[in-house]
Amino acid sequence: MGDHARKWGLDKAPFSQLLLEHPAYDPVWSLAAVDKWLAERPFTVPTMLVVGQWDQEDSYGAPAVYRALHPKDNDHILHLVIGPWRHSGVNHYGYGLGDLTFTGDTADEFRVTVMKPFFDHYLKGTPDPGTPAVLTYATGVNHWETSAQWPMGKPLKLYLREGYAASFEAPGPAAAPSDHDDYVSDPAKPVPFIPRPIKIGDSSQWTTWLVHDQRFVSDRPDVLVYKTDALSRPMHIMGAPEVDLFAATSGTDSDWVVKLIDVYPDVSTEGVRAGALPQDMAGFELPIGIEIFRGRYVSGFDKPRALIPGKVEEYHWSLPSVDHVFLPGHRIMVQVQSSLFPLYDRNPQTYVDNIFWAKPADYRRATQSVYHAPRRASAVVLPVADQ
Repeated sequence: MGDHARKWGLDKAPFSQLLLEHPAYDPVWSLAAVDKWLAERPFTVPTMLVVGQWDQEDSYGAPAVYRALHPKDNDHILHLVIGPWRHSGVNHYGYGLGDLTFTGDTADEFRVTVMKPFFDHYLKGTPDPGTPAVLTYATGVNHWETSAQWPMGKPLKLYLREGYAASFEAPGPAAAPSDHDDYVSDPAKPVPFIPRPIKIGDSSQWTTWLVHDQRFVSDRPDVLVYKTDALSRPMHIMGAPEVDLFAATSGTDSDWVVKLIDVYPDVSTEGVRAGALPQDMAGFELPIGIEIFRGRYVSGFDKPRALIPGKVEEYHWSLPSVDHVFLPGHRIMVQVQSSLFPLYDRNPQTYVDNIFWAKPADYRRATQSVYHAPRRASAVVLPVADQ
């Protein structure tokens, strides 16, 4: 990326210079973190934070600000809204997103019944509309829900198991002949974030990529796929799922991508809610959350270091905040891979001090290992709401 910036003169722009000169989370970035500023200041201004569940540009900001302000919300003037939208989807039509269809225009409904009364109250002195502390749209069952705080779910581990299964039962001491699954990550053949051909300037691709059917990568040899049996009852999650990944690489740096996916039944089955499975959605693999972690930051975003080839490390990071119901007959899937190209730059898989200046020779294939042993039990921690 550094050579690309230099070729086109982008390295002369002040912000590009900051990126190229400060590749880790040093004070240049940490001192500019808005959520930290807000946490240090008195909270007196009524605030409504609005984010899309599939916000492809900033799923982090609103929940981070909410976490910073919530402990100081003595006057109950803080409100969080998570709608079934893409970035800025609240400002457009809200009948659906990608292949998903919702009940009515969710964006217009929210603007008219919640946002406008909120502004009218604080800016024009109209009666208090009783704006909920937290308003979220439960995808899967397609209705709005109010909550006293966020998150609402309690942690439940979904383990990656032997035989490419996912289970709420932890692996036992003699679970399988092997305690890990392997794949080869090749920077010359990265996993795309949407099916090719990719057109970065195509808004229809960009605004919907987070809900794109993941079957286009499920059969790749460099993507591990784990899934549960068909659910016998609904599973409702409300919060940010957490990744707890035990993994090793034959290289000295690595990216890890984890996707939490709702797998629709192949055909209508008993127990599937009537009308919930349009014919063209049979077998659909709907991403509920996708996030990437760069391995060099396993000890902290301000402490990049080389990985030791073959050493098992524990990686922990969050997926975006969601309110979603996995319906009976559906399966829960977890995919693990090492690239999301070209949305994220390729990891050379060889440690260099500044990844922006990695050279062609630094980009090397690596064998990636994901562990499912008793003391190295990789899992996604689901924030499960009361059933």
